[in-house]
Amino acid sequence: MEMKLPKDPVMLLSFVNTHLRDRYPSLQEFCEAYDADPGELMEKLQEIDYRYDRELNKFV
Repeated sequence: MEMKLPKDPVMLLSFVNTHLRDRYPSLQEFCEAYDADPGELMEKLQEIDYRYDRELNKFV
């Protein structure tokens, strides 16, 4: 069963940051696990003014 990422940017932000905190040491590993395109994910979250911080491993 494939898990879909939330479409709503705010829900997506919460989902991604939670998983980055609890399960994945990098955005790349998260994207591989969810078969997601990192560029598309970053673009979607930039719509609500969030950028990925590699050092913190979360969107801020």
